[in-house]
Amino acid sequence: MIHVLAQVETVAGQRENFLAEFSKVRPLVHKEAGCIEYTATIDVATDIGAQKLLGEQAVMIVEKWESLDHLKAHLVAPHMADYRIRVKPFVLSVTLRVLSPA
Repeated sequence: MIHVLAQVETVAGQRENFLAEFSKVRPLVHKEAGCIEYTATIDVATDIGAQKLLGEQAVMIVEKWESLDHLKAHLVAPHMADYRIRVKPFVLSVTLRVLSPA
């Protein structure tokens, strides 16, 4: 299994527009072979001292894939190419972490 954390920094005031586009592509990704989980998350304010907030413009996309090959196929899926075009005006940067269970 592969875990993916993709931190997306959005343009100021554009996080909701980004999330609206994400919600359109999410059902298509869930239908992809090997997709176990694919969801967008944002900060939850807590009183936990160790918590480091992502910030008001950030989105953390949490993914699980059966294998690295499934993830690679996802990255070149036609609906993902369309999605990247649609969200480009809303995105400043993306930091990707691909992990395996220890």
